[in-house]
Amino acid sequence: MSVVEQYARAHIVSDADIAEDEAIPVVLRYDPDIDPRSVRVGLPGPHEWTFSRALLEQGLRAPAGSGEVRVWPCGRVQAVLEFHSPQGVSVVQFEQKALLRFLRRTYMAAAPVRG
Repeated sequence: MSVVEQYARAHIVSDADIAEDEAIPVVLRYDPDIDPRSVRVGLPGPHEWTFSRALLEQGLRAPAGSGEVRVWPCGRVQAVLEFHSPQGVSVVQFEQKALLRFLRRTYMAAAPVRG
């Protein structure tokens, strides 16, 4: 099985003075050899979150999650990931198609090879 790594652009949702079109680079990772049920989202700096792939998939259809990671659709083309830590909350908005493309690639990487 192979590792899936996809780069995406996302927007921090904040009331701070951040330009509307300013996007941050995000790395989406899936390594079925480490944990076939989990995905990782790497934000700029040392911030990386590991959570259930099923949570990401469910959250693209309806609000899902509790605790450290929450995911929900936002309008017709956006999705929001909310990360909670002792340092605070990070709310990041993605285009759904980037997350769907990533999920499709993870399922292809985890598919058994038939011979």
